[in-house]
Amino acid sequence: MLLSELEERERRFKLALRAGIPITLLTSLLFYSVFLRDEKLSLTFESYVLFGSLVFIVVYFIYFLMELSVKESLIDQTTQSFNEKAFIHKLEHYQPKILVMLIIRNLSTINENYSTETVDQLLYTIIHKLNHTLKAHGLSKAIIARRYGAEFLIAIDQEVPHIKEILQNFIEEYQSIDGIEIDYRFAAITNINDNIEKDLMHLKDLIIAQEQKTQQESMIKDAKELSQMEEAIVEALRMKRLKLTFRPLLNTKTNRIDIYEISVKLHTSQNGEILPRTYLPTINRLGLGREYDKLLYSHILELLPLIDDDISLSFNLSPFSLRDDSFQKDFFRTLERSNIRPSRLIIELYERKTHHNLSGYLKTLDRFRREGVHIAIDNFGSSNASMEYMKHFHFDIVQFDRDYVTKLEDKNNYTMLNSLVQMAKEMEIITVAKWVDKPAQKEALTRMGIDYLQGFGIAKPINEQTLIKLYN
Repeated sequence: MLLSELEERERRFKLALRAGIPITLLTSLLFYSVFLRDEKLSLTFESYVLFGSLVFIVVYFIYFLMELSVKESLIDQTTQSFNEKAFIHKLEHYQPKILVMLIIRNLSTINENYSTETVDQLLYTIIHKLNHTLKAHGLSKAIIARRYGAEFLIAIDQEVPHIKEILQNFIEEYQSIDGIEIDYRFAAITNINDNIEKDLMHLKDLIIAQEQKTQQESMIKDAKELSQMEEAIVEALRMKRLKLTFRPLLNTKTNRIDIYEISVKLHTSQNGEILPRTYLPTINRLGLGREYDKLLYSHILELLPLIDDDISLSFNLSPFSLRDDSFQKDFFRTLERSNIRPSRLIIELYERKTHHNLSGYLKTLDRFRREGVHIAIDNFGSSNASMEYMKHFHFDIVQFDRDYVTKLEDKNNYTMLNSLVQMAKEMEIITVAKWVDKPAQKEALTRMGIDYLQGFGIAKPINEQTLIKLYN
């Protein structure tokens, strides 16, 4: 049985005592006043009022306690684990050594294909299997809670050096339950801060960072280090400490480099350079995404006048920023003041899922194109969203997903890429293949008709100072 179930039983028993004792006393008092006095029993108006009042008080009191019981419930009704509110309250006294977040990445897909009862039973089973696994490793006091639909929390009050192995073994053993395949992801932090809610946000950031890695791995981090990292990220953004790296794109028709793709890092005094997969989840969570994007395009517009007019720069902007009216106004106002030819700007987009208001979003992108800014879709072919966007919007550039380039020797993969290239040509869209590291790749892709190539097999990335020296 889960610790949450035991504590919920105890809470309900105490609530029953709170209801039972005063009702018993009230009933005893009424019984005495009516039946045990020396006077003869008579059903007077006073007696009716007394009995009516008793019934009303008892019913109202029971109803009130039932409402209170629901509001003060410690457990999540589906899984019988603690709910988030109860979990956070318990941690104020529990003082955990390790905090873990476990998510089910494909829960939305499971919900679409199974009944509500089946999904609820699945979640219940997962939590109880997890509890059994932890107890088998001597962690009987571990607190398990459900945060949101697909997010679960675990607090452990002792040092467990092998917690990563425990969770990985659990995932491997229960990757399928009742014929339903489950896609797990987890992250853990140690050295917990006093601010539990902040620690939970750090865990979510770690999960998001895993999604952006090319090679997935579970992460266990120090909570205090994560807090320091967050402070460093905010300070770097406030001090405008962007470090830009420029990746050359070779034009296969002219055999010269005329586009550079920008890779951004944040430079901090204490933590050195921070990669996007580390700082972007934090920036977005803190609501600083638009500020970061404004800082980036402002820096680029200051840089472009320093280099040759035939050099274009490609960079990523968040779709959430692009959809914001105030962001758009500031972007075009800054662009107009800069006197930069808009076609030298290439905005890269990469979305795994199609935006729910697709028509509105595409109107926004079309506004940027009408102003002369080029729009590129990155990692094309990696998700259904790529093709969905292509059906409704004419992109200027498509950058193919890395799997197509790194697996050219696979016949099926080669055929699919070749088909996508021919499709892009017919639609008059410029094509880009990245991750080109070998001469054989360069030769095959050039023969296929790709317009631009990028990778260490083409040219190494350069810094901002080198870019200015080359093209000033």
